[in-house]
Amino acid sequence: MFFKKKKEPVEVPLRLVPRNLGIIMDGNGRWAKKRGLPRQAGHVTGAQVFRKITKYCEKCGVEYLTVYAFSTENWKRPQEEVDAIMDLLRQYLKESLADFQQENIRTRFIGDRTPLAEDIRQLMREAEETTAHKTGMTLNIALNYGGQQELTAAARVLAHRVSAGEISPEDIDEKMLEAALYTEDQPPVDLILRPSGEYRLSNFLVWQSAYAEFVFMDDILWPDFKESDLERAFEEFARRNRRFGGV
Repeated sequence: MFFKKKKEPVEVPLRLVPRNLGIIMDGNGRWAKKRGLPRQAGHVTGAQVFRKITKYCEKCGVEYLTVYAFSTENWKRPQEEVDAIMDLLRQYLKESLADFQQENIRTRFIGDRTPLAEDIRQLMREAEETTAHKTGMTLNIALNYGGQQELTAAARVLAHRVSAGEISPEDIDEKMLEAALYTEDQPPVDLILRPSGEYRLSNFLVWQSAYAEFVFMDDILWPDFKESDLERAFEEFARRNRRFGGV
């Protein structure tokens, strides 16, 4: 949508790199359909791309990366596809426990874990615990996540605190609400990137992206996404004039 593809990856100047990046990994199903493959094949390839791009983000200097892996609305998809995604998640978690040990990446999961299978929740805990000491990029995997659900949960936390007499309604401000979010200790999102030609936020990081820049790429689907595509998104981000409501 914004620019032509580059043939070769280039070194990304630090000034081009957003501190906090969100990626909506979109287009897996359409990628598979274009090739006459089942939708699950798109998710398999998309998962491989996710691991490659995550490592590249860390090398580029991104401090926080949040990827939209499975939304609260994705349960509406065919059960066969949901099951395939959950099996992929299991495989990823098992492999990442070994693969990401070589990377300075701290893994966190954001979203409601309640509906997930117990073995998946256990693998998530292990991934978080074994990378908690890492000092490099923080990777947030948004799993069974929705921005509206996150805000509802945060409001419920504050309501319980009011009910317990810990705070009064007048104490509640933006900082207190932010502290009740899944990303309570992280800065606002600088850039939201979405391939596949869709121009929606799709309930992703609703609060955190209030002043984020958006790059929608309609010339590529996520399974085809490469390091050079990330670089051109960073270049577009660097051209933006971020005024945050000022002049």
